[in-house]
Amino acid sequence: MKKNVLLLETIAAEADSKLRKQAAVFEAFNETDPLKITGNESVQAIITRGKGRVDRVLIEKYPDLKVVARCGVGLDNIDVDEATTRNIKVVNAPGSNSDTMAEHTLALMLMLVRNTWKTVSEVKQNNWEFRNQYSGDEIHGKTLGILGTGNIGSRVARLAKAFGMNVIFWNEFPAQTRSDSYSLEEVLKRSDIISIHLPLLEETRNLLGEKELGMMKPGSFLINTARGAVIDQDALLKALNQGKIAGFAADVLAVEPPGKNCPLLTHPKTVITPHTGSLTDTTYRNMCLQTVENVLAILSGKEPDSSVVFNRDDLTG
Repeated sequence: MKKNVLLLETIAAEADSKLRKQAAVFEAFNETDPLKITGNESVQAIITRGKGRVDRVLIEKYPDLKVVARCGVGLDNIDVDEATTRNIKVVNAPGSNSDTMAEHTLALMLMLVRNTWKTVSEVKQNNWEFRNQYSGDEIHGKTLGILGTGNIGSRVARLAKAFGMNVIFWNEFPAQTRSDSYSLEEVLKRSDIISIHLPLLEETRNLLGEKELGMMKPGSFLINTARGAVIDQDALLKALNQGKIAGFAADVLAVEPPGKNCPLLTHPKTVITPHTGSLTDTTYRNMCLQTVENVLAILSGKEPDSSVVFNRDDLTG
């Protein structure tokens, strides 16, 4: 008999097809009460991406849950502790977006520092003469400070070095300290560009506030492709307005989607993409397929890839 899977968001077509061949799928896209969709049916798995929340209230509704999965890496939209307490496996796709997010980070960095986004915009408005007002720089020879030494941060470092940048690190986990690691204050003061690659934890929430942004080198740039809430957005806006930093580029914001009047969206010193860094065709397909395959393995009593069960060390069986 097919197991029942609650799908909170759309997934890549190939992954969706594979899932439906082996499981009964209940779609609850943008549904605040999934019970309206599943009725009295038991549910053995929930699959989400980045928006659909799997909190304690939802988990409690399905006592037969075996696995909660995210087609992606970050798990801040899943109550991992609650799932673990109930001996439910939490599955993600670690490392699946490392290459594409590193590429996106460098793309944002180049657009911001070289002022490429502005020149393209002006040319599209038939203003070729903007070249007479152009002001921008290159990243070669600049010092890049990377906050976070995980898969993405490490890949960004390799790409940056290929561009001729000097790279230094800070990490919130002392066990991951490297020979090129420095204190947060030193990295902020020494870097021409700061790039954030940290998970959103209580320790990293609002990590960069007014004090930390004030430590950054005058004329430096800030890039965030990790989680928006790592930066205090009010402090960031103040730093931009006061000219303490030269520009900000991001794929994430503290609130998503942001309000229409969010000042960071239209600020002349920002370049912001709508959380699309890992939505390239290749990465989106691969992370969805990987997640679905591991969910189906668990539902059929097989062992998934051990690296994808985020809470494996805390489960009782």
